[in-house]
Amino acid sequence: MTLRVLHVLDHSLPLHSGYTFRTLAILREQRALGWQTFQLTTPKQGATSTLKEDVDGWTFHRTPSTEGQGMLAQMRLTARRLAALARETSADIVHAHSPVLNALPALWVRRQLKVPLVYEMRASWEDAAVDHGTTTEGSVRYRASRALESYALKRADQVTTICEGLRGDIAIRGVPDERITVIPNAVDVASFRFGVEADPELRRSLGLDGATVLGFAGSFYGYEGLALLIEAARRMLPRHPNLRVLLVGGGPQEANLKAQVASAGLGDRVIFTGRVPHDQVQRYYELIDVLAYPRLGIRLTELVTPLKPLEAMAQGRMLVASDVGGHRELIRHGETGFLFKAGDATALAQVLDDVLARRALWPDVRHQARRFVEQERTWARSVARYRDVYARALQAYRRDGRPQITTEGT
Repeated sequence: MTLRVLHVLDHSLPLHSGYTFRTLAILREQRALGWQTFQLTTPKQGATSTLKEDVDGWTFHRTPSTEGQGMLAQMRLTARRLAALARETSADIVHAHSPVLNALPALWVRRQLKVPLVYEMRASWEDAAVDHGTTTEGSVRYRASRALESYALKRADQVTTICEGLRGDIAIRGVPDERITVIPNAVDVASFRFGVEADPELRRSLGLDGATVLGFAGSFYGYEGLALLIEAARRMLPRHPNLRVLLVGGGPQEANLKAQVASAGLGDRVIFTGRVPHDQVQRYYELIDVLAYPRLGIRLTELVTPLKPLEAMAQGRMLVASDVGGHRELIRHGETGFLFKAGDATALAQVLDDVLARRALWPDVRHQARRFVEQERTWARSVARYRDVYARALQAYRRDGRPQITTEGT
């Protein structure tokens, strides 16, 4: 009998984000395992009266909602829609993904329908609130957010998360180790071209001919530390007169970064491409000699592993990254990339100087990075871990007709 999994999501296609791409990878690999998946988005997807939407070959069930509804109203709407869809699909498991506002309605549905709940915490709600500036660490709102997150984590049948840093945070909340499983971020290696030469026309159009290019591709959030990269580049220019910085993407810090560039007189040295279509990002990666991920040392970056360095490694790109916990979990210094002291522009400039001076080592580092993702960070390998998670969640709810899940597959 086919396992039926009902996923509850904050948002989905046609919106593009790291959250969306992880979701699609999970759905694709679960279907490859022979499971049937259903996808429900909450009112966070946007106001709509539509119950179902087909996007790029995927069907997403929507939660009808209107603009301006508060958090409690949104959770009530989600709970009603989720309960109806769980009955309609005869779901065997409800799999709620962050934030906790998805887990709380799912807990209510579990009690009503006796369907096991797996909660996937991709980031804690309280830390996301701090990151987006809606609260401060230690405030009443922060403590309330953390209490709600802990409430859901303790009551879910099984908990999954994306890295060891978050696993530790979940455990100290009182969740037993046997109920926590890490399903790490990964990449679809086959979709990334390894060691491809840059498009000469694109290089020329951006004024990069003959340049040594440092770069970043992603969202311009404050915690990404891109101001450090610009400052490091300014310090390096006397030693590297052909240096350029290519910043691909956009976000809340874009105006501040452009002001910094103008103030430093780097207008002809730092290129902002703006956001580019997701299927074109790799072409821009290929223009960059050394990618930089200078994340600042905050609770979020210490606990959570990013996806972008894995994509860079899959393409065999050279990279440097700050030594926050999320990076240390991914990058082996001197083997798959290079680490430097977080928050230190001097340390960043020094490691970039060192990497640029040791080009003879680049082929080995590139191949080691690619081998790491091929052997340890493929989506097929990560998603296979859900077999045991779902089997444990179902065990307490076993009744005739429920599918049996084994570690050998379905």
